[in-house]
Amino acid sequence: MAESSKEEFIQLIKRFGAYLSVKMSNLVSISLLNADSRSIGAVAGLAVAIIFTWRLLRSPSPHQSRQPKRQAPNSSSSGASSHSNATLLPPGVCSTSEDSTAQNVIDEFFQPVKPTLGQVVRQKLSEGRKVTCRLLGVILEESSPEELQVKQATVRSSVLDVLLEITKFCDLYLMERVMDDESERKVLTALEDAGVFTSGGLVKDKILFCSTENGRSSFVRQLEPDWHIDSNPEIVSQLARFIKYQLHISPVRPERTAANVFCSPSLEQFFRSV
Repeated sequence: MAESSKEEFIQLIKRFGAYLSVKMSNLVSISLLNADSRSIGAVAGLAVAIIFTWRLLRSPSPHQSRQPKRQAPNSSSSGASSHSNATLLPPGVCSTSEDSTAQNVIDEFFQPVKPTLGQVVRQKLSEGRKVTCRLLGVILEESSPEELQVKQATVRSSVLDVLLEITKFCDLYLMERVMDDESERKVLTALEDAGVFTSGGLVKDKILFCSTENGRSSFVRQLEPDWHIDSNPEIVSQLARFIKYQLHISPVRPERTAANVFCSPSLEQFFRSV
């Protein structure tokens, strides 16, 4: 390897090491979800190899003769000064444009990897394995049992992806207070039409109905979930000392009642705010 190439390699490693200390924190925060130390080391090694190869390809061949260019008589003094500065750069010293290009290569390589929705759901739920969730105002467009009596139930399309991701690794129970058997039928039909039962993680036996708000609270305490999701502030307050974590769904951000109670305008927004 030519002496100039060695010098370039040393300079590149120094710049890369300094830059890597800043960028690696962003990479590790995402990579730790699904990667170990060996894979992170492999990524760093691959980066060095790619950048060094790129630099070698950019370097001029040592066999190429450097013939001085004749300066045109009518060239401006500014042009001559620029040409002189470019040719007087000592070997092993990169120009500003080359430094900028190398920096751009490193920036592109270490762009933060956006986590998948499944990874975000697992992270947000702190690997909880059992979740209970009310239907009205969270999964359904309707917000009260009285609405179910006068019209068909409607599943919010924006919540489906999150709901299906939860069912992939959590034991999920959905529950609601209804006024009559017809309302119960409407809810089950809406969930089935939305494809909630086709993923394999949720079955109709895990859709629970009751006639009072206290009945829903009783369901949650009996099931002892890691997370409960509800839109009723009274239920959330009652369960705060019994359930490990709760998510309070409210369009208006309420005051946080306890350290283990989180708030969000919607279920999907809670899992997409990363």
